[in-house]
Amino acid sequence: MEEFAKILDKKTTAVEQIIYSYLPKEVGKQSRVMEAMNYSVKAGGKRLRPILMQETALLFGYSGDDIKPFMAALEMIHTYSLVHDDLPAMDNDDIRRGQPTTHKKFGHAMGILAGDGLLNYAYEVCAGAIAESSHTDRAVRAFKLLSEKSGIYGMIGGQTVDVLLTGKPVDKDTLDFIYRLKTGALIEAAMMIGAVLAGASDNETEAVRKIALGTGMAFQIQDDILDVESTTKELGKPVLSDEKNEKTTYVTLFGIDNAKEKVREYTNQALELFDGLGRANDFLRELLIKLVSRKK
Repeated sequence: MEEFAKILDKKTTAVEQIIYSYLPKEVGKQSRVMEAMNYSVKAGGKRLRPILMQETALLFGYSGDDIKPFMAALEMIHTYSLVHDDLPAMDNDDIRRGQPTTHKKFGHAMGILAGDGLLNYAYEVCAGAIAESSHTDRAVRAFKLLSEKSGIYGMIGGQTVDVLLTGKPVDKDTLDFIYRLKTGALIEAAMMIGAVLAGASDNETEAVRKIALGTGMAFQIQDDILDVESTTKELGKPVLSDEKNEKTTYVTLFGIDNAKEKVREYTNQALELFDGLGRANDFLRELLIKLVSRKK
């Protein structure tokens, strides 16, 4: 476990340097929004999605540079979603990763603009990646995946249903829909883009999608559990925020023990599919396990 932690730290640091290399320079009359954008990205985080993208590509034998701008773009999109989630109109949180949320540090309006800026800049980065790619067809497919999984048929779609049903009864099918889109979609994007850029077959890419879906569901349910069982200090953000915002979760719907059992079920399904690929990446397999058994 200690060895895995050291490798993860090393990989996280390397991935962060890739992400930072694509951030905008804080110059010009609009530099304030760039400062807020960069603050949001540099506030920390697990860098889970770009690492999953890179490791999935390695699973299929690819380690080229074409993947780097997509890694950075995906983390920008993930970060923008967090910036907007924290706004008063959404979750109204003051702390993220142990630091003031973007809107608390830069003001409400700049929080909105920083999120908008990160989303649009991510697409600028992808456009440049397509233009410079050695495999244009793969880069176009990757950009299509990124757009779909972060938009109304992915993350935003899930967030929309989540917001509309806050404070209202939610059944399991609807909660699963929210989780598949709101959380699972970007994890699917990460792993599928890694597979696509590596030249994986359609069948392999579909298997990767299912692995990512199971991981995403387990990841979100574990998040529900941590919101109840963890502390603000350990988690780096307020706990009991779901209760505060009157949100239905797997914990409120089924209880802690049943929620933990669902985490195990989704994880086992994902690992079975992973092993069925017949390809080796021991670090990626261990990462999938660690993500859904995390304590923060």
